[in-house]
Amino acid sequence: MKTLAIDTSNFVMGVAILDDQEVIGEIVTNIKKNHSIRVMPAIQSLMKECGIQPLQLERIVVAQGPGSYTGVRIGVTIAKTLAWTLNIPLVGVSSLEALAVNGRYFNGYISPLFDARRGQIYTGLYEYQNGKLKNIIQDRLVINDEWVNQLKEYEKPILFIGNDVHLHQELLSEGLGSCAIFSSITQLNPRPSELGFIGMNKQPVKDVHTFVPNYIRIAEAEANWLAAQKPKN
Repeated sequence: MKTLAIDTSNFVMGVAILDDQEVIGEIVTNIKKNHSIRVMPAIQSLMKECGIQPLQLERIVVAQGPGSYTGVRIGVTIAKTLAWTLNIPLVGVSSLEALAVNGRYFNGYISPLFDARRGQIYTGLYEYQNGKLKNIIQDRLVINDEWVNQLKEYEKPILFIGNDVHLHQELLSEGLGSCAIFSSITQLNPRPSELGFIGMNKQPVKDVHTFVPNYIRIAEAEANWLAAQKPKN
């Protein structure tokens, strides 16, 4: 199954082409540049280098969120457009799940993490069981110290993964002590090839047109607009 995987849900941009259990090509960047300008040229360049024509693709996999609202929208919009145009299945995968697979060889729990500002984080809890990644605590938006208190109950090593972990590392270390383990630099970036393999084993969406990002919370601008619509007493 020739699969195109796209991840623009956070600062890292990733594109990969897979053919069954083989990674044909992969592009990953962690630089401050606009995804909306770069992702389509990256897809075109990768497909050209790999000798893959659009009509050869059999599935599109996209990081559905959470993450940057703009970034998630860009990836989902491109994925929906390609899937509809090529008339092929579309699969959405949690951006946190796609990051958690970097802890495949860790013997303990895995907490992928994206900063959500104001002391908040997007995170969840995962664990490999019999070689398969299992979701222990559902993806959520939570205050960082509340997450620490919740994790204390598990009394087991927890691997924190993500480029934003350093923003919360002091608090995590103080709260969890030796149970807080931090991933190496090479594990911090989510890999689009891993995203693609996850998506190969998930059911495609039933209707491409109704597929939407998973923001977990509504955007601040939307929240302000909704608040302004409420009748005043």
